[in-house]
Amino acid sequence: MVASNDKPAWPEWWSWELDCSNPHLAKRMLDRSFSETDLREMLERATGFRADVVPGRWVIESTRFGAPWEVIVEPDYALTLLVVVTAYVVA
Repeated sequence: MVASNDKPAWPEWWSWELDCSNPHLAKRMLDRSFSETDLREMLERATGFRADVVPGRWVIESTRFGAPWEVIVEPDYALTLLVVVTAYVVA
């Protein structure tokens, strides 16, 4: 895990434009009652990241309303976009 105080150590894709057009993400946003604005705010408050179990994806650790959340992202190196796959509260 990388702490947010270590911003220079975050990968190059951290500053890329977000792609929130994934249909799976849209469904999860409805199911879990969060918006793209909420998602962007969670990413602004990110405290760390780690590799996901799916190769090429990353887990971004954050909070929402004081509860821990994780946002799954997948960098698209060809398009220089950070694709948001899903987000969920950590139980």
